[in-house]
Order: sequence, then C-alpha cells, then structure tokens
Amino acid sequence: MQAAEKKTIYLFSGLGADERAFHRLNFSGHPLKYIKWVLPKKNEAMEDYAARLAQQITDPNAILIGLSFGGMIAIEVAKLIPTSKIILIASAKTRSEIPLFYRRIGSLGLLKIIPAQLLKSPNTLTNWLFGAKSNKDKLLLKQILRETDNIFLKWALTKITRWQNSKIAKNTIHIHGTSDHILPARYVKNCIWIKHGGHLITLNRAKELSDILQKILKDDRT
Repeated sequence: MQAAEKKTIYLFSGLGADERAFHRLNFSGHPLKYIKWVLPKKNEAMEDYAARLAQQITDPNAILIGLSFGGMIAIEVAKLIPTSKIILIASAKTRSEIPLFYRRIGSLGLLKIIPAQLLKSPNTLTNWLFGAKSNKDKLLLKQILRETDNIFLKWALTKITRWQNSKIAKNTIHIHGTSDHILPARYVKNCIWIKHGGHLITLNRAKELSDILQKILKDDRT
C-alpha cells in the first residue's frame, strides 16, 4: 500500500521579503510553494488582497505558514479556503496583538507623511528592531528593505496598523520570540515561545525553529 504524501506547505514571507526568509528552515520533506506578493490596487482592502493571493493556492487543505505580515495575510486567506494548519511565525493573530502605538499611527494617518525611503533605510535602529546581529543577517535585511516596493510598503504598513481581525481559527499555531522588538511579546498570547528570539527567528534561530516545526508537522499527510 502506497504511503500517503505529505501535505503541501504554502509560505507567506514577511513584508517585502521572499523565500530567502525561509531558506534555513527544515520542513520535514513537505512540498513547498512560495506565495508571491503582488502590488495592491489603489485603496484595496486587506481582505480583497488576501483573496487575490488565495488564487495561488491549488492544493486542498494545505498548510499555511506566515511570517510577520505574511502571517496576518495567511489568517485572512484561511477565512476563504479550507486549511489543515495555520502556522504563524513572529506575527500577530488579532488586532489586540498589534501594539497600541502602531494602531494610533494608523488611526491618525501618520504613515502618509513618512517617506518610504526613510522606512527602508538600514541602520542601527532597524537592525535592533529586527534582531539582526550577524553581518550576514544585517546584509540580508538590508537587501530585503531596499528591494521592497515603496507602494507595497506604505500600503501594507497602513493595513497592519488598521487590521481589525478578532477571530482565531482553531487550527492556528503561533511561534514567537520573547525578545521580538517589532511585535513585542507582552502583546502576544497563547504562543510557542523561543526564548530571547527576535523578529528574525527564521534566520538566526533556524535550528530551534525547525525542531518546533517538525513536531508540529509530524504525520501531517494527505
């Protein structure tokens, strides 16, 4: 009798990032498909954007893994299609896990007056916020920030600060670092914690994160 195949994992990278954010992780031999970011339409709602990305998912009851902003999009996608698991990494499950400071910025519309290039400028502060410590991680972060489309960046940051989700699907699993400076741990509930982990745990805590993922993905087959 032929063994069941492992379910396909669809990966949603962080804001402006791509598959490089996941290249150090071990997914236990599951087939991987990377969701490609597309430019948002003018004034497009986050839910409508998620619906467009959902068209890239062709496998039934797939596993969704979302990093940071990608986790929030994965949650919105999972409202539209059946999923096996939703795994969030360094992300937020609901509006209440978005820091109040961010939400105030969103409600006041302050992002409109902040130049995109300033938000993309790599410096000591951005390295601290993301938890980039090694030269390799700093270089990759610098590349990701510089390659992020300005329109997409401003749109996504606005959607994050104004996100209204309050529902958590039962098949959601959240992995988060206790030292995350982008989405601080004090706002986050019901997680698998990576002690002293920052926002870039897919890169600089890859072995520990992979061990957690392998336990979660064990025996997850079609």
